[in-house]
Amino acid sequence: MPASVSSEQMASPGDLSTSQGPILPAESDSQYPPPVEHPSEPEIDSVTTSRSLARRAYRRSPAVSPRPVAAPAPEAITQHSILDPIQPVGNAIACPLVGAAFTFFLRAAMFPARTLLRARTLVLALILVFTFTWSYTQWRDFPFSQQAQPTQSETVSDSKQAETWQHNPAGHIKFWRQFQPLLAKHEPKCEPPLRLGSAPSIRFEQSNPEDRPELLDMLPFDVDIMKDAHTGFVDAINANAPQLNYTPNTRGLVSTAGGSYLPVLVISLRMLRRTGSKLPLEVFLADEAEYEEHICDVVLPSLNARCVLMSNILNAVSGTVEIQKYQFKLFAMLFSSFEEILFLDADAFPLQRPELLFTREPFASRQMVTWPDFWASTISSYYYEISSQPYPEHAVRQSSESGEVLISKKTHLKTLLLSTYYNVWGPDFYYPLLSQGAAGEGDKETFIAAASRLQEPYYQVSEPICAIGHGTEGGLAGSAMVQFDPIEDHALTQKGEWRVHGSQAPAPRAFFIHANYPKFNPATVFEKQAVNPAYADDGSYTRAWTIPNNVIKAFDTDVEKGFWDEILWTACELEDKFRTWNGKTGICMGVKNYWNAMFGIGHAAR
Repeated sequence: MPASVSSEQMASPGDLSTSQGPILPAESDSQYPPPVEHPSEPEIDSVTTSRSLARRAYRRSPAVSPRPVAAPAPEAITQHSILDPIQPVGNAIACPLVGAAFTFFLRAAMFPARTLLRARTLVLALILVFTFTWSYTQWRDFPFSQQAQPTQSETVSDSKQAETWQHNPAGHIKFWRQFQPLLAKHEPKCEPPLRLGSAPSIRFEQSNPEDRPELLDMLPFDVDIMKDAHTGFVDAINANAPQLNYTPNTRGLVSTAGGSYLPVLVISLRMLRRTGSKLPLEVFLADEAEYEEHICDVVLPSLNARCVLMSNILNAVSGTVEIQKYQFKLFAMLFSSFEEILFLDADAFPLQRPELLFTREPFASRQMVTWPDFWASTISSYYYEISSQPYPEHAVRQSSESGEVLISKKTHLKTLLLSTYYNVWGPDFYYPLLSQGAAGEGDKETFIAAASRLQEPYYQVSEPICAIGHGTEGGLAGSAMVQFDPIEDHALTQKGEWRVHGSQAPAPRAFFIHANYPKFNPATVFEKQAVNPAYADDGSYTRAWTIPNNVIKAFDTDVEKGFWDEILWTACELEDKFRTWNGKTGICMGVKNYWNAMFGIGHAAR
């Protein structure tokens, strides 16, 4: 039976990979996310109670006992007159100078008596013109939003992408034909862990290593079955791992989208291009039903991106493994064309050129970088027994936020395979084992868990994630999250400066914004929601991102204005192009009214 995919399943994994809720209490620290509403705990009737007591009575003691941004837009914008800050600049300045030099040469040739003097002057003029032309072309191509110039290896790698970027479905199908039976063979064929409640969402810096929750229950023989399946899978990939298909020595970006996420993806992609990045992007869609011709054939290629249909690979191999929601992120990574990849959720974008991350520490030596979530990790002790690892004594770490993942498919092949195993068998088994129902339960904890089990190196950024938004009577109305520069973070931690543990060292610069709550889709962003980023308490327009003030000021540029510039461009230039916008009216006008109120004449840039 072919693996099934659906539009609902293809929704961006960012939905549950973040734990940010709607409102931050006014008395709380401004970096805190809003409180998380947990799903109600299951009612435990007499049957469930008996089952749990029986498990506890007959459970064999485990090995270790479990313990309970940008170019300005016009001052006033009218329809079909939106300035595109990404348009290229030509060589018009250099051409008149070359013509002048040529005229000078002709006149000199007409007066032989002055040949020597004219020749010397001509040579100097030509040298001057050549120098100016070369300098201008270099200046034109320099990305002004970039704070550090790329190295020679970075430049060579960037230019190589256009020559080598080619998605090869046949190679990915070959890999999937080998890998899918391996996943099926080592399915955990037992009762899933019994949930006794949901783990609390506790900030990492407030967590107590001695007080780790245990809210799952498993019978000993179920633990044995899962352990045997896990051991069999790990042994199989250690002995003869299926080889991923990719073009060697390439780097690129990977994302998933489709449906209402396509407009959000286009906005994020245009924000990426504002940094000067030329890295190609592969956008994975669930199936043919999500393929939108104008977006995939015109808009994305103009931004060095292309659509890839997941179903063309998954459905080419018959089998029993069904791909569920929140599992597409891993498969997009597996089926991407590049050796080194930066995965970004559709609603996440960088503030700096991401090319920098690939050639500098910590990625240069670790080859895998992740970013933190707000909360402390809540891994169950059962996971360590099932994965044949010792239970860590004092190793509470930050949980992961998977809107951004940087990884090498060459060096971390096995990590990706084991992480996929955790995701395929995640909803019933490994998601509860790795999160125990804590905020954001899903794929986000599988990356570090897999790398740790296989003892493959990784670096998790230590600088805490920061919620940004605007103030309301109830506190911070958080609508986005900021993640920080791993290069600067690594430089601090190498010196023993751990800001998460109280160091007063200056913070690393902001590197990513994950605008996840709500999605800044131009067709829906002005609708009444739990968080209304465009509206103040009294219903008037407001900027979305004004606090924490120190974080906003550290951007150095008016990132929010640049973001709304791209929302405006997308709303007005593509108003009749997105399938999910069919039948909707006033999308462009709604964004235009907001833009003119917030950024038009009389509104100084922040």
